Amino acid sequence: MKNARDFIWPVVGILAVVLSCWLLYHKLRILSIGEVWESLQAVSLHHYMLAILSTLAAYAALAWYDRIALLHLGIKNISWWYVSVTSFTTYALSHNIGASVFSGAVVRYRAYSVKGLSATQVAILVGLCSFTFFLGVIILGGVVLTVQPHLLGELSGKLHHFSEPLHNLLSSERTSFYIGLTLLGFVALYVLGSLARLRPLNIRKFRLEYPRPGVMVRQLIAGPLELLGAAGIIYFAIPTEVNPGFIVILAVFLASFSAALISHAPGGLGVFELCFTTALSNIPQADVIAAVLVFRLLYLILPFAISIVVVLMHERASLAKAWRRRFHLRPEDHKP
Repeated sequence: MKNARDFIWPVVGILAVVLSCWLLYHKLRILSIGEVWESLQAVSLHHYMLAILSTLAAYAALAWYDRIALLHLGIKNISWWYVSVTSFTTYALSHNIGASVFSGAVVRYRAYSVKGLSATQVAILVGLCSFTFFLGVIILGGVVLTVQPHLLGELSGKLHHFSEPLHNLLSSERTSFYIGLTLLGFVALYVLGSLARLRPLNIRKFRLEYPRPGVMVRQLIAGPLELLGAAGIIYFAIPTEVNPGFIVILAVFLASFSAALISHAPGGLGVFELCFTTALSNIPQADVIAAVLVFRLLYLILPFAISIVVVLMHERASLAKAWRRRFHLRPEDHKP
């Protein structure tokens, strides 16, 4: 049964990619490569530079995720540089390959075990990093729905042919507003729990401690910062004359990125594009596809290529170190 479960999510991810790409093809088959290229050229160099800065901000926030988790564990002797490289490599690989194939836990354990962390500590680190991300989604989702409650109705309206009951439920601005307040209420409870210093939860040998206020405050900043940076890439890559505004792009990005994660598709391939083009159907589709391509290049493809080089260099150094150790400790070397 366990072996069967190991194949379930990869199969789900593949099916999600195939279905999404098929739907996307039928939706965008009237577009030409020339139109997309013209949309890419319509973006100014200034906006491309801002998109690059947004990418750097997003990955800096992801490195902060790891730093925050290490702070929660009480570990302060690992340099920022090492944490940043480990975080960058972890997310660049897992974003593209998918957590079901090459999980962040495996990459982090390979890196942090060298620094003395146990498997339990790495598991807590991975869990806290994931929670920081979802906390950012909840915070920004709550803010968007309370400030612009009509956006959820508009988004569900684009997908009404998939789920009519869901569209009817979410089309009410009051419903959207209350959903936003509920999300922010969850964040408020989390903050109160940290301030109240709730007791640790012990599950057999596993001890789960509530983050201290200092850690919690950092999570509240780092989580939204990463998502704002990632959404900013697409925002700056859409030509100004058809750009619907950052709040709209952020709302669509949160929905699209979440759908891509749930699908288990490697890199959200097809799923992310389908959600974006459907939600922004009132914008020239060539402009939307061009913006998503810029996002994939800056946030996924280039980091993936760099991370492969980093992993190869690290493994080469580890292999050379192991070889030198074996050479110097041969039994014949100790003969009188």
